[in-house]
Amino acid sequence: MAIVNSIFTWYMKKRVHQIELFMKYPHDVQEEWFQKLISSAADTEWGTKYDYRSILSPKQFKERVPIQNYDTLKPFIERMLKGEQNILWSSEIKWFAKSSGTTSDRSKFIPVSEESLQECHFKGGKDLLSIFCNNRPENQILTGKGLVLGGSHQINQLNEDSFYGDLSAVLIKNLPMWAEYYRTPNISIALMDNYEEKMEKMAEATIKENVTNIAGVPTWTIVLAKKVLEMTGKRNLLEVWPNLELYIHGAVNFKPYREQFKELIPCNEMYYLETYNASEGFFGIQDEVNSDELLLMLDYGIYYEFLPIEKLEDENPDTLSLEQVQLNKNYAIIISTNGGLWRYMIGDTVQFTSLSPYRIKITGRTKHFINAFGEEVIIDNAEQAICKACTETGAVFKDYTACPIYFKGEEVGGHEWIIEFDQQPDDFERFVDILDQTLREVNSDYDAKRFKDMALRRPKVHNAPYNTFYNWLKSKGKLGGQHKVPRLANERTYVEEILPMMK
Repeated sequence: MAIVNSIFTWYMKKRVHQIELFMKYPHDVQEEWFQKLISSAADTEWGTKYDYRSILSPKQFKERVPIQNYDTLKPFIERMLKGEQNILWSSEIKWFAKSSGTTSDRSKFIPVSEESLQECHFKGGKDLLSIFCNNRPENQILTGKGLVLGGSHQINQLNEDSFYGDLSAVLIKNLPMWAEYYRTPNISIALMDNYEEKMEKMAEATIKENVTNIAGVPTWTIVLAKKVLEMTGKRNLLEVWPNLELYIHGAVNFKPYREQFKELIPCNEMYYLETYNASEGFFGIQDEVNSDELLLMLDYGIYYEFLPIEKLEDENPDTLSLEQVQLNKNYAIIISTNGGLWRYMIGDTVQFTSLSPYRIKITGRTKHFINAFGEEVIIDNAEQAICKACTETGAVFKDYTACPIYFKGEEVGGHEWIIEFDQQPDDFERFVDILDQTLREVNSDYDAKRFKDMALRRPKVHNAPYNTFYNWLKSKGKLGGQHKVPRLANERTYVEEILPMMK
């Protein structure tokens, strides 16, 4: 295994030279991919609609094709789900990555082409290992196995030849045989959808393996780690897996989890590597050891545009290409991909921390949200839930805000709400239950995290005294129609400010 590890490390380091190439010539690489994408889709239904054959430049592309979101592409994707081909992309689409929904849908189904699998998602996976091997040449990662916390996988019943699942499940299902050999647990466990049983089975299957690396969302990694320690009676993960040296994470802010991971893995040499990987594409990798900035990956079959956040509400906003962006300004990301997403706003906002090479940090979402545990609760989810709870308990709400409660010790996470009522609910605890249940109904990711209280517990809701929010806004000098209470926040600042005012 040591020889295999040495050969693999050598091979992976070769890719670093290609990465250095796009770091050196970023605009040329992006222009090349733009031309490839337009050419590949010229004869699709979408390409014909916008006459891709006559588009010669990004400028023409921006003038002709409007900015898209899931709702605008949904009619095309629904036809693809039923098996129609050559709609948004030229090659066969039979896989769809299921992710949390938009304002009008519980779930989104993002088309995944063979090109996006190979040239984007799998290439990103190989690149993060290349970067790790380059930064830590003495690694022994392939002398053992990688523990991968996958999602659940289901067959799309609309068409027996089409499949959907969480992105991680789609990737696991399509892994080459050699990669499967280095992964644990086996696929039947990795893709279970009963998370309580899944954590139990994963712990049983992996405690006797030589696990050298773990990849997964922090939320579920902590749940699994606690199950492993409970089963083995060990104090930390290094007592179970002494050769553990790499943890790959993404999807949520890692900062609130860092101290817990130091307790679970008490080793200063442990390597933490962040990725920026979504259903829509693989966008960034933390390439420097002592920095949490992410290198924007420019040769994955994605053409990038950036929309200044202050222009979000403009009717036909001008976007910027890579060479036009500036440091430390908030941009919404817009992508065109080899999976058939065209000028698609993914909903994330970033700032550039470096322009040579292009490095970014994720600053949030284009709208208020809570995504501390991968639940991606958006304003529309919260509005539906609170309105239904009010209707069924005779309440009228005046204002509210909500934020995460992070993992602490043995306690799982949750959401903390402050709600001020104009008319009180006839049964406050029933109000909370309906709020919680409605969130589960309208958001599949929240529902998954709430399963048996494993990652999210029942919401903690404070019944705020009259004028709480008015007094808070007044204390900040923000009274007036243009100032609104932030409904959702992905950190605790607002709630921590308001709670003392309620005493």
